[in-house]
Amino acid sequence: MSTNPAISSNTALVLFSGGQDSATCLAWALSRFDRVETVGYAYGQRHAIELECRDTLREQMAAFSPDWKARLGDDHTIDLASLGALSETALTREAEIGLSENGLPNTFVPGRNIIFLTFAAALAVRRNARHIVTGVCETDYSGYPDCRDDTIKALQVALNLGMDQRFVLHTPLMWIDKAQTWDLTEQLGGQTLVDVINRDSHSCYMGNRTHQHDWGYGCGTCPACNLRADGWRRYQQSRHHGGAA
Repeated sequence: MSTNPAISSNTALVLFSGGQDSATCLAWALSRFDRVETVGYAYGQRHAIELECRDTLREQMAAFSPDWKARLGDDHTIDLASLGALSETALTREAEIGLSENGLPNTFVPGRNIIFLTFAAALAVRRNARHIVTGVCETDYSGYPDCRDDTIKALQVALNLGMDQRFVLHTPLMWIDKAQTWDLTEQLGGQTLVDVINRDSHSCYMGNRTHQHDWGYGCGTCPACNLRADGWRRYQQSRHHGGAA
């Protein structure tokens, strides 16, 4: 039995990078919990511009409805520069994006999501939040092992044992692809929310905010852009045909 004071059963902390997936997760949390706070991480990522998108997205979410404005709480940014220094990947240094010898993309930062969630849990204790929301998935993703459902379930057990808490780690995107993520966005907030996330979120690994496409801003060639563009194409096809792509 936990010896710590009870944490709020209806407060959530969202891992919020400023990308499409985490923005969708923020909207998902705002539609479900009484209070929602956000946390982002600065770890020397090449696409650090995503952190700048967070403020705009939070402002847009707050303006979306009086309920969401009332529920949206504080934002937190945690400095994890040491993670970038340790990783030496194409996501944290100038290098061509490709596959490593182990078959994983060289954008994989070992342990990144495990570290993010561990820091989020430590913050959640201080912020009295029981629910932790992350946008990881294992459908059309880059193959990162710390995005898998088994990893998240194991981590939830470890965090609860190690911190003597009863956290719930939510992964609303785990079993849906990028097209279905846009469907979820539309369900949560209609075309208005789709437009906000399309325009103001950032996915491009190269940090490109100068080239605007129908699916959002980005270089158009990196793996993150390819995933986002393909998801948008299939989402539009599904809408046009009135069913699944």
